[in-house]
Amino acid sequence: MGLWTKEQLRAFIKENKRVTAKDAQDALKDLFAETIQEMLEAEMDTHLGYVKHETAEKATTNARNGKSRKKITSEYGEQEIAVPRDRQGEFEPLVVKKYQSNVTGIEDQIIALYAKRSM
Repeated sequence: MGLWTKEQLRAFIKENKRVTAKDAQDALKDLFAETIQEMLEAEMDTHLGYVKHETAEKATTNARNGKSRKKITSEYGEQEIAVPRDRQGEFEPLVVKKYQSNVTGIEDQIIALYAKRSM
């Protein structure tokens, strides 16, 4: 079974008025950028040891310190993401490394992760 049921997919198509192949490609492009963004946020949570706004569990003097804009190129074209920063400058993202701008091929890794999750 995929990530969405057929009914969910049909509702998404109807709700977002997706009718052409280009519409589907645009939806995938948006979904890809959002997935990369969420992966970066999860990496920051792991790096700091607490979830954003959950300072009660904070066991470090380090904290979030905004985001840096970054343009990446993938099979879906060029997109802009916001890479989170920490105050001590120790955060080294893994999904999109520092100075990396081409992420072509990462799409297959993301799909594989989703496939493992749904099994």
